[in-house]
Amino acid sequence: MLETYFADMHIHIGRDIFDKPVKITGAKTLTVTNILKESSRNKGINMIGIIDCQSPNVQLEIKQLIEKKQACELPDGGIRFEEVTLILGSEIEVYDNACQGPIHVLCYFPTLENLELFSAWLTGRMKNITLSTQRYYGTAKELQYKVKELAGIFIPAHVFTPFKSLYGKGVKSSLTEVFDPDLIDGIELGLSADMGMADQIEELHRYTYLTNSDAHSLPKIAREYQEMVLEQPSFKEFQWALHHIDGRSIMKNYGMNPQLGKYYTTVCDDCSLPLTPKLDQCPSCHSNKVIKGVYDRIQELKSGAGSLNERPTYLYQVPLEYLPGLGPKTHEKLLNKFGTEMFVLHHASYEALLSVVGEKLATLICKMREGEIKIKAGGGGKYGSLLPEE
Repeated sequence: MLETYFADMHIHIGRDIFDKPVKITGAKTLTVTNILKESSRNKGINMIGIIDCQSPNVQLEIKQLIEKKQACELPDGGIRFEEVTLILGSEIEVYDNACQGPIHVLCYFPTLENLELFSAWLTGRMKNITLSTQRYYGTAKELQYKVKELAGIFIPAHVFTPFKSLYGKGVKSSLTEVFDPDLIDGIELGLSADMGMADQIEELHRYTYLTNSDAHSLPKIAREYQEMVLEQPSFKEFQWALHHIDGRSIMKNYGMNPQLGKYYTTVCDDCSLPLTPKLDQCPSCHSNKVIKGVYDRIQELKSGAGSLNERPTYLYQVPLEYLPGLGPKTHEKLLNKFGTEMFVLHHASYEALLSVVGEKLATLICKMREGEIKIKAGGGGKYGSLLPEE
């Protein structure tokens, strides 16, 4: 029987089981166990992708959870912990002769055995397997072939980000310059792009889009996510949803308005002045450090609107922590009353919210559900912000 489940497939590890760094910029509280508990108990997310699992010490923590019978491997792939399924993933940085700059990709595997084989293969092609998003020495296609040999899923990550992405720095015009397009399972949009923006590029029309958090701290988990139609959360079902097999699909994408992302507009890197994309020098401080925004980059690349596949609904959603007046104590009250953030975001009625947070915040949460909150666009590495209500 098919049901709907929430999934965030891009979450980093800050520290391993020995308290050693994995993602250098990740919070120390981002351990495998803490991520699983936060996702299951507080966020209400049904499936997560942890994308630093190539690290042997991360694998060790997962194995210990299984040995303690706190988690178990599923027959269809994935690790079950309480109410959440972990999909084993790895984010890799590719920089081969075909690239104009580094490209980040996401690779997912059904079992610990497959993942361990991948880690062993990477060890001879990567300087430090224990750290997150390390440079891989080989071609992008060789990486794709290995992922597929190990029954994995291959997805280019945050494809429009100005740095370390497919269209931001990786290619001049087409993904075929770097990848085998038939070995791509989906496309991750990133925080500064949405479905309508991506569909202006014709070669992306064939792929399913993912909206993920790229979380570097526990609160950032599920700031973007999707609602999937699955029989149950597992690796096989995730793979089938990406390819629309037997009714499996992504039903809805929940993403922040792209203007809230760090790279929506073109700005001067030194003084943050918004610039037109044709300028290569800031008229204010005369700096030549111009960071081209995602919106302007897509205008350069666009080749036609529409899609070969019927797209799911894309809903703008602001994470609870972004809402003015919703601090840690109020957040705790909401969880005590409703259980999980997903329930607050999707199911709690205005009247029920009113009993916990008051009229102003209850109205704001309901407006946020409908995408009615006004936004000041971000750029140059600085997030956008919510404008005060008039």
